[in-house]
Amino acid sequence: MATTAAHSTNTGVDPAANAAAVVESVEPAVEGHSGDFCATEGHHHGYISDKTGYQKRMRRIEGQARGISKMIDDEKYCIDILTQISALTSALESVAIGLVDDHLKHCVMDAARLGNAEEAAAKLKEATDAIARLVRS
Repeated sequence: MATTAAHSTNTGVDPAANAAAVVESVEPAVEGHSGDFCATEGHHHGYISDKTGYQKRMRRIEGQARGISKMIDDEKYCIDILTQISALTSALESVAIGLVDDHLKHCVMDAARLGNAEEAAAKLKEATDAIARLVRS
């Protein structure tokens, strides 16, 4: 689609840097979380069983972000860029929903199964806080 001067603006913002920031923001730090394992000894994060799937989806999302950056470089039509941003946002939200689901089904359930009410409550609060961050963004 041809782009007219009225449809292109240069805001001085580096689209590649913005795309990288979007992808990096998928992993916000959780206070008190220790890394590879949940606080339950020997427990792996729920997403580990589909780690390859998550990695594949994130590579696709990175490609989408690079594609949006290229659309801006090529001065594509504003609405076409916004459509791709919407698709990228939906893809990130889909990954986030999957991670929340995995957290509830594995981390929270494991803590509850072990009878550790305090840890289960903490895991539920982490999930609630994560959902609240997702809703705000």
